[in-house]
Parts: sequence; C-alpha cells; structure tokens
Amino acid sequence: MNKISWQSPSNIALVKYWGKHGLQLPSNPSLSFTLQACHTRSELEWENGTGRVELLFEGLQNEKFRLRVNNFIENIRPHFPFLEELDIFFNTTNSFPHSAGIASSASAMSSLALCLCSLEEAVVNRKLPEAEFFRKASCIARLGSGSAARSVYGGWVLWGSAESVAESSDEYAIPLPMAVHECFSRMCDTILIVDESPKAVSSSEGHRLMQSHPFASRRFDQAHEHIDLVLKALAVGDEDSLALITENEALGLHGLMMTANPGYILLKPGTLQIIDKIRRFRAASGMPAFFTLDAGPNVHLIYPERIAEAVQAFIQDELLLYCSRKQRIDDRIGQDPHKTGY
Repeated sequence: MNKISWQSPSNIALVKYWGKHGLQLPSNPSLSFTLQACHTRSELEWENGTGRVELLFEGLQNEKFRLRVNNFIENIRPHFPFLEELDIFFNTTNSFPHSAGIASSASAMSSLALCLCSLEEAVVNRKLPEAEFFRKASCIARLGSGSAARSVYGGWVLWGSAESVAESSDEYAIPLPMAVHECFSRMCDTILIVDESPKAVSSSEGHRLMQSHPFASRRFDQAHEHIDLVLKALAVGDEDSLALITENEALGLHGLMMTANPGYILLKPGTLQIIDKIRRFRAASGMPAFFTLDAGPNVHLIYPERIAEAVQAFIQDELLLYCSRKQRIDDRIGQDPHKTGY
C-alpha cells in the first residue's frame, strides 16, 4: 500500500475563538502560538477501492474518534473527489495524554488534513506552491476542528478576519505577517494537569451555546479589540500587557460558559488555587509569568525561557500540590508541522 505521514503540533490560543457560524467559521479572530513537544503523528495508507475509511487511534479502535473522523471525511469529500475511488486507512498517535488540557483535536485534525493534501498531490500528480498547500491544509483542517486551522503553521498564528491584518481570513489561518519582538521568540508553556477527567460539556456544545448567549455580541467585539492590543504588545515587547490580556481572555472564556443557558463550570478548586498562586508570584517577583486556560480545568503557565529556572522552582514548590498525581507537561513555542514519510 501507499503511505504518507505528517507530524503536526497542537497550539495554545491567547486570544480565544468561542462561537462559530456557517461551516466552521469563527465568530471572532483568535491568536495562538504553536507548541513543540505536544503533537500528533498521522499515517495515511491508501489503495484503489470504493471510498472506505478506517481509523486507528494509537493502534487501537476508538469509536468516538472514528465517528468524528468519518464525519470530517464526509464533509471534505467535495474538496477531494478522488476519495470516492480509494480506500484510506489512518493511524494517529499523540505525544501527550488525552484530556490533558491540550487541544488534541487541533493537532489530530491538522495532521489528517496535511496527509489528505499530500495524498491529493500524489494522486492527481500536481504539486501546489508551498504557501497554497498550507493554506488549503488550514482550510481543510478547520472543517474538522476550528483550532486545527492554526496548527498547520509554527510560531505565532492568527485565524479569523481582523481589520488590522489585511491577509487574515475566517477560512484559514496565517502566520503573523509582522515581526514579533525578540522577547516573545522563546516562550515556554507548562501545562498543569489539575483534572484528567473528560470534560462534562464538549467544546462543540460550548460553541453552540454562544448562538443564544446574551453577551455574545460584546464578546466578539472584545476579541477584535484584544487582537489589536496583543499585536501591538508582540511588536514592541510589552510583556505586561500580553499577560493581562491573556489572563482576561482565559477568565472571560470561562465566564461565558458560566453565564450560558444552561450554564456550566469546568474550573476546579485546584484551578483557582493555581491562578491565585501565579498572580502572587508575578506580583512578588516582577517576572512575566502568566496563565491561560482552554475549555477545561487545566492551567497553561506561560513564561519566557530566560526565567525558566525560577518558574520551574515555583512550579515544584507551590503548584504541583494542586495537580492530579503531580502531573505537568513542559512545552515551548514550536515550529511548523513536518512530513515524516511519503
């Protein structure tokens, strides 16, 4: 059989996307940086056939993931009509545990999208220019998971139409087209695992609840404002502003969950203890360490590499107490996805 494989990273958003419309289009722009150690490797094998799709997750059957991928493939068949004449087989493996507070759907769906775009080049014998290839992969990844649109690029990535960035689009993500200050080039992200349980409410349901949320309109306006402020902070090296906006975004995200109808709470007591400790540490030390959260209870502690020794000591001494089995994942800003086999 023929085989293609891609390794694609997860990412952590500092300005959050929450709420969508149409076919997986964001209600507001988002901005993230790509992670290095947390990634998914997907292998795609194919042969002539009748359009059959099979999937293994880390070598095993996984019904929930299989259904999601099958739905994804059905949605993207119009973009890849040749799939009707092939049988395809996926095997995906994560470098990080599921339910760890890391966007596994971002790395998984982006790696699948990259495999499919490479498959298209092989089957139709036409190689796209590099920029066009990754833009298409971002668009396809978005149809599987919104945040996956950002995971086809390394470094700082923007997804969603922002007035201040002419190249931006709701259809696909782009690497930031402007220079980022040197102080933000070597950022670290330590994920503190407060709770390993599956989320009680899925992100898909959370996005759906935004359609009738009483604060939705103001939230979308705020995200545009925050994008502009974060872009300015990244350009001039304003670490204090980046920290404050990022934390506001994280707490605002969970505030939207709590005030939805029905409302729900994903934070745990340990989450709040860690947040309080981080803020006290920053105030006492003057070091630019700050937190963000995805749609779950686990905390991302973000800091520049130059203060890593002090932050690691702080984590060991004061934060691991609130982590499930004292688990944490140490990661950092990473590079582009890469093809691992063809």
